[in-house]
Amino acid sequence: MRLLAIPLFAGLAAAENGLAAWLRYAPLSGAQHFHNSLPSHIVALNSTLGSPVYTAGQELQNGIQSIYGKQCDVHQGHWDAASSLVVGTIDQYKKAYGSLSINPDLTGDGYWLSTEGSTVQILGQNERGALYGAFQYLSMIAQGNFTRVAYASNPDAPIRWTNEWDNLDGSIERGFAGNSIFFANGVVVSNLTRVSEYARILASIGINGVVVNNVNANASLLRPGNIQGLGRIADAMRPYGVQIGVSLFFSSPTSAVQGQANLTTFDPIDESVVSWWANVTDQIYEAVPDMAGYLVKANSEGQPGPLTYNRTLAQGANLFAKALQPHGGVVMFRAFVYNQLNESDWKADRANAAVDFFKPLDGEFDDNVVIQIKYGPIDFQVREPASPLFANIPQSNTAIELQVTQEYLGQQCHLVYLPPLWKTILDFDMRVDNEPSLVRNIVSGQRFKKALGGYAGVVNVGTNETWIGSHLAMSNLYAYGRLAWDPTSDPTSILQDWIRLTFNADPSVINTITQMSLESWPAYENYSGNLGEQTLTDILYTHFGPNPQTQDNTAWGQWTRADHNMIGMDRTVSNGTGNSGQYPPAVATDYENIATTPDNLLLWFHHVNYTTVLKSGVSVIQDFYNQHYAGAATAQTFLSQWQLLQGKIDDERFTDQLYRQSYQAGHALVWRDAIVNFYHNLSGIADKEGRVGNHPYRIEAEDMELEGYVKYAVSPFEAASNAMAIVTSTNTTAGTASYTLTCGTGTYDLAVNYFDQIGGNASYVMSLNNKTVGEWTANFRPWIGNSEGPRVLGHTPSIYLDGHSAIRVTFGNVSVTKGDVLKIVGTPDRIEKAPLDYISLLPVGVVD
Repeated sequence: MRLLAIPLFAGLAAAENGLAAWLRYAPLSGAQHFHNSLPSHIVALNSTLGSPVYTAGQELQNGIQSIYGKQCDVHQGHWDAASSLVVGTIDQYKKAYGSLSINPDLTGDGYWLSTEGSTVQILGQNERGALYGAFQYLSMIAQGNFTRVAYASNPDAPIRWTNEWDNLDGSIERGFAGNSIFFANGVVVSNLTRVSEYARILASIGINGVVVNNVNANASLLRPGNIQGLGRIADAMRPYGVQIGVSLFFSSPTSAVQGQANLTTFDPIDESVVSWWANVTDQIYEAVPDMAGYLVKANSEGQPGPLTYNRTLAQGANLFAKALQPHGGVVMFRAFVYNQLNESDWKADRANAAVDFFKPLDGEFDDNVVIQIKYGPIDFQVREPASPLFANIPQSNTAIELQVTQEYLGQQCHLVYLPPLWKTILDFDMRVDNEPSLVRNIVSGQRFKKALGGYAGVVNVGTNETWIGSHLAMSNLYAYGRLAWDPTSDPTSILQDWIRLTFNADPSVINTITQMSLESWPAYENYSGNLGEQTLTDILYTHFGPNPQTQDNTAWGQWTRADHNMIGMDRTVSNGTGNSGQYPPAVATDYENIATTPDNLLLWFHHVNYTTVLKSGVSVIQDFYNQHYAGAATAQTFLSQWQLLQGKIDDERFTDQLYRQSYQAGHALVWRDAIVNFYHNLSGIADKEGRVGNHPYRIEAEDMELEGYVKYAVSPFEAASNAMAIVTSTNTTAGTASYTLTCGTGTYDLAVNYFDQIGGNASYVMSLNNKTVGEWTANFRPWIGNSEGPRVLGHTPSIYLDGHSAIRVTFGNVSVTKGDVLKIVGTPDRIEKAPLDYISLLPVGVVD
């Protein structure tokens, strides 16, 4: 795409909070020179208030005015097309202007965009398509792009939805950006302004549906008052062409939620249950005539479902499908179905569950059922192979479930740009029947000639002004919409469009954020769990910080089968769980053989010795050490790179993201140390580079002179340096930790690793020879230099001293003299007993 050379970044915008996302329509310097390239009038071919075409007219007017300072009147119906922008459907255009010189090949939601000639044409196959075309035109001109274009654009798949895991009490499961924009206190909120704003954001990237409540659903959503509330949500989103869907709790008929006697059964073939759901569905469509459909999670993680009555999952899905058929609705039926397993069974494998449950049912699902499949066989890990289920149900509609919210991947406190990960799945060739079978072509319906299919993205926006908790994490939502529309799009091009729209077109801004983002997933993979071993987080608690030992010795099946000698799941047919055999033969052959399995999935498919030599020439354990150090080192560069952008973006967003990059830099070291220490301890094999356990710059807190502090053995042991921390003797009295420095005189960065627990706000003062160097409060606000960050972190908190609560504060450029007395005074608060792990005296530029 050719961008005209205008100085888009000449002036910085005023402070921004992120609420406008990429729809800022920031004024462009020198924009008046391009007034003649813009239309003089806007013709919206539907005057109905709230219609997507009417909305498109208003959006175009506001965008052109804001970006270029040009006022364009909006006219409804016929108007002289010359020097005008005409937006509407193909049919509306023909009705107003007669014939159309071209006959664009448009499918549902598609649009025709032409800037050739004296008239700009934005014409949709339907009104939603016209709105999408309007947003695309605004995206072009907001980036200073006046290239002459004339093209049709159609979505790759009809289903392009988000899933919001919002609970009726206002909380959000795996949400890291505040409370729900939809619900509070058991009902739909009264003020739906943020809902409308969200619909606008989604429409701008081609998203056409939102499931507004948690997949772990609550039957009380179906109370009459809440059904009416769903109608209000739908009304708020309809002007942007976004339809709503709802998640259902399978056993709802046994709850008295409809003002009628509850049933004693939820058996999907019982006639009373069938009638109950038909009645409820009719009531919902009275309030929401254009409801998109239902999302159902059944018989998974303790949820009820058809298996409770020895019925099939297909019978359960078809129960809802038949209730929806008269209304044109769709059932998204999640393939995330598994049971707890016995780890002592060598053949047991959670990765096999989806194919085991669904493959025998292929062809039994009604035509309006779509099987919603997580991208990998386990659960949104940092790297997984593509789910084999995509290749095993060719007679069924399928959709891919991606996770925009970073549940296992840093919870928006770590920068992780996700599209490169998603592309490894979407571009993967399943080679079904030895024919090209890319996952993206399977879920679109193209490969197996299915009418339905597409994308479900778990987003979990909240009331935070950044929507999902971090300015940079919004690139994942933008890219999700772009890839759902066209999965062949390039993640780098998508990212750079987002940067220009969200920040500005300063080359240094574009280059810096591009480099940080593209390095972020590999870095996170390297310091959290490489070689296909999954994200080595605590799967039993917060899913945030490191805790590799929770992967094994549980019934949840996210095993690594790591012991003193070997590591990795044996998923071969010859000797393991047989998971490799669930793939088509051409793929299965590659995964069955260590020699043809890529190193980045080695431990996913094979159980090997730590000393096994990789294709890179190093052993498994040495590669583990090397990559964890390399990944954490890369995370340090994100902070220094971001610091270079000061003055090139507005101060508010710069400062907000700066403190997150400061946090990530510190927490990446926590991850690194926890994982390498755990496997060093387990394997007994030394790091050939001498790094693991060797920390020449550290002062362990337990080695300091303690007064009012006591030693505390941290669990899991690897979450603390040397497995030990200190805490105050009581919950009410301050403690002091002192140490006489033996380092050389000079300038140092002083980094303090401590623990920030939920349920208390302990405070600290650090001094040299009783002169204060810095002070801080443990309340999820990492420090930058000597000032506190402006926002709390959004990750799931912990009440323990562990890898989730571990955190670092750094004070830079401190003058130190040999013999100085370093002292930290910690004052406890409630349950938080001012815990300390270690202090590092780092020569400037050195990373611990």
